[in-house]
Amino acid sequence: MPASYGLKDASEGLLPWSHVVERMAASRNYWVSTASPKGRPHAAPVWGIWMDDALYFSTDAASRKGRNLAANPQLVVHLESGDDVVILEGVAERVEEGALLQRYLDAYERKYSFRPESTGVARGTYRLRPRAAYAWLEKDFVATATRWRFS
Repeated sequence: MPASYGLKDASEGLLPWSHVVERMAASRNYWVSTASPKGRPHAAPVWGIWMDDALYFSTDAASRKGRNLAANPQLVVHLESGDDVVILEGVAERVEEGALLQRYLDAYERKYSFRPESTGVARGTYRLRPRAAYAWLEKDFVATATRWRFS
């Protein structure tokens, strides 16, 4: 982040990864941001499951999100709070493997009392394993702004 933000150059006082994990697991809604083939941005809330250090969510292949992800799998996800911020960046991967998909569907049903496959609509399930993650507490941004990078 720019020097003008006044962030401390420190390894202490930063947020632990467990902060992100707890908020991702507890959240009900996740804001998914995609881009169309022509680069037009699109943001929409989805329900999802935090599992195995990744966010899993479903969307119909014919939805704007589904069409955008088919053309460009780059993805940004963030939670609803601007006071307790979590942002993930990465590439959406289609999930089609049977046992993993069943684990996701079972967890989704437990969390939302709804099973995505019950709609009868062809749906796509995606996984976002973050390549970068950002988190901070607005009340103490300078001391808590933290970035993680993953390979």
